[in-house]
Amino acid sequence: MSNRKFNILFLCTGNSARSILAEAIVNHFFGDKFVAYSAGSHPTGAVNPNSIALLENLNIDTKFARSKDWNEFATADSPKLDFVITVCDNAAGETCPVWIGQPMNAHWGVADPANVEGSKPEIATAFNEAYRMLKNRITAFASLPITSLDKMSLQTKMNEIGKSK
Repeated sequence: MSNRKFNILFLCTGNSARSILAEAIVNHFFGDKFVAYSAGSHPTGAVNPNSIALLENLNIDTKFARSKDWNEFATADSPKLDFVITVCDNAAGETCPVWIGQPMNAHWGVADPANVEGSKPEIATAFNEAYRMLKNRITAFASLPITSLDKMSLQTKMNEIGKSK
């Protein structure tokens, strides 16, 4: 493989919280190696305001953020995907569209902070925890020597990352 950037699609059901956070983390911290996208199998149509607030508090750009249907990435003119990573258990179990480029797939389940009910601090804590877990996993993934690993080794590493806390 060349020095081109790898395309990653993060999937979730609603595309309002976890997948949005993952997209932001990759593009903000690892944009030299990757281009990240996010989508949902049943998008809510709006990004969770707590996702936006967290990213803005961390000085991460949020202009990109919109809730998208995963079919946007299954057309002939879609970006060729190198990796598709599900971040919620529902999306991991659904029948996905056929992705352009036969990407590698992994599941990195993260509890949905959008489902947390309680006080503002409790909700903020849930979003912070989802962000922390995603950032740790993405950082581990970005540190892999992707171009020098064979596909089986890379798949094993991706699966191991998905089990980390």
